[in-house]
Amino acid sequence: MSTVTRARLEPDKRREQILACAIELFGERPYAAVSTTEIATAAGVTRGLLHHYFGTKRGLYVEVVREMLIVPRMALPDGVPDSLEARIAGCVTWLLDMVSEHGRTFVAVAGAEGVGDDPEVEALLIEADDIAARRLLTLLGVDPAVVDSDRARGIGRSYGALAKGAIREWIREGSLTRDEVHDLLARILRTVVTEVLNGTPTTAVPDTVTPNTAAPNTVTPKTQSEKTP
Repeated sequence: MSTVTRARLEPDKRREQILACAIELFGERPYAAVSTTEIATAAGVTRGLLHHYFGTKRGLYVEVVREMLIVPRMALPDGVPDSLEARIAGCVTWLLDMVSEHGRTFVAVAGAEGVGDDPEVEALLIEADDIAARRLLTLLGVDPAVVDSDRARGIGRSYGALAKGAIREWIREGSLTRDEVHDLLARILRTVVTEVLNGTPTTAVPDTVTPNTAAPNTVTPKTQSEKTP
């Protein structure tokens, strides 16, 4: 990682700079292997200034978790057709686009790797999972009364856990490609919304599916009686 040349910055910009360097370093190596001295050097600041903004390394790590899991607000791009399949494809694409920028850091912080049994980090992960579940179901047009139920949020958080696992297989293990992860997450999400939640989305479910989520085409042979003369 290259070191940032020191320059005078406004406090907010300096904080963002330190946080950006921490995000990158925590993605390269485990939490315990990254020091505040290294982060400060990479950001082009003194360690004292780093502590001024974030307190301790743990405090900085908590902000990294917040930045990676809570600050990004899932959104659908303009022009997405008003159908369940299009929304599913858009949501999954947004997630994978967001993750691809700092994939290894996302995998590390989503699993709270290296910080041990930390109640604050654990609470932050639970909050992030709940926010993501609510936002996802809302974007998919699920009835607000269903979204607000404990059951729906529990199902949404469970889907989120599966999504994190699939992303880990893509980013870290290399066992799945991005397209394969997209297909997996889109297929399961459609099942969650249309079958598991047992609630009808407020958007229509089309008869056809998008290429990213479609199953391979199959042709059923006609019986003799069905064949045309």
